[in-house]
Amino acid sequence: MPGPSYQLWILAVACSLVPRAQPLTPQDSESEEEDETVTPTLWPARVSPSKPVLCDYDHCRHLQVPCKELQKAGPRACLCPGLSSPNQPPDPPRLGEVFRVAEEGRAVVHWCAPASPVHQYRLLLWEGRGAPQMGPPLNNTVRQAELRDLAPGGAYMVCVVAFNQAGKNALPVAHDGESLVGPDFPPFGPCDRFTMPPRPRSLLHAAVGVGTGLALLSCAALVWHFCLRDRWGCPRRQAAPAHMALKPSPVVPSAEFSPHGGPTQMASAAGEH
Repeated sequence: MPGPSYQLWILAVACSLVPRAQPLTPQDSESEEEDETVTPTLWPARVSPSKPVLCDYDHCRHLQVPCKELQKAGPRACLCPGLSSPNQPPDPPRLGEVFRVAEEGRAVVHWCAPASPVHQYRLLLWEGRGAPQMGPPLNNTVRQAELRDLAPGGAYMVCVVAFNQAGKNALPVAHDGESLVGPDFPPFGPCDRFTMPPRPRSLLHAAVGVGTGLALLSCAALVWHFCLRDRWGCPRRQAAPAHMALKPSPVVPSAEFSPHGGPTQMASAAGEH
């Protein structure tokens, strides 16, 4: 049996192996609570699909690139406006206001493309009641054209015609089915009437001509009155003498019908007495 000294040594070794308790401070409690909190797992955010955008396409823009080419050239896909079937004739274009330039005798025509596939455009021009004249073909990017050599004061009618593989658009016609409609076309249609105003230079020339003619007539009248009248034997009218102009005119007897008989002569009172 071991002695008391051996037992004390074993007890001392056992006490040294037991960890000493340390007092808890507020920071230690907070750190422990933070360690106990569960850190949420970060999942990658869901990427929402991008909304489709419309292509930068304008039916009325001059030299507008076709929408299919815009879809290919853009950084991302875009939406084009709906079009009718290419196997059907195109819808009529919308003709805008005709801008007239009277000084140069020309007019600028602007239109908007229809919601149909179009290969080319052409202009039809009527002068008065004559036959229509068809202009050269214009590609499908064109929205503007000029009409030249227009007569001042002339009345014209213009139509825009669109073509594709199925044919061309229809023009508004009258009830007889042959001639175009009357002086008023339907709004936003492919045709319109316009009249060229007279050129300002021609009006100025006419005004100068009329003024010059009046001035020449006035000069001729003055020359005739003061120079050529006596030479050509046209005597001037003489003024009456002063004593003749102031002489009173004699009294002329007048006849008066009496209700009781025939006419009686009225004379001055001095002649009766």
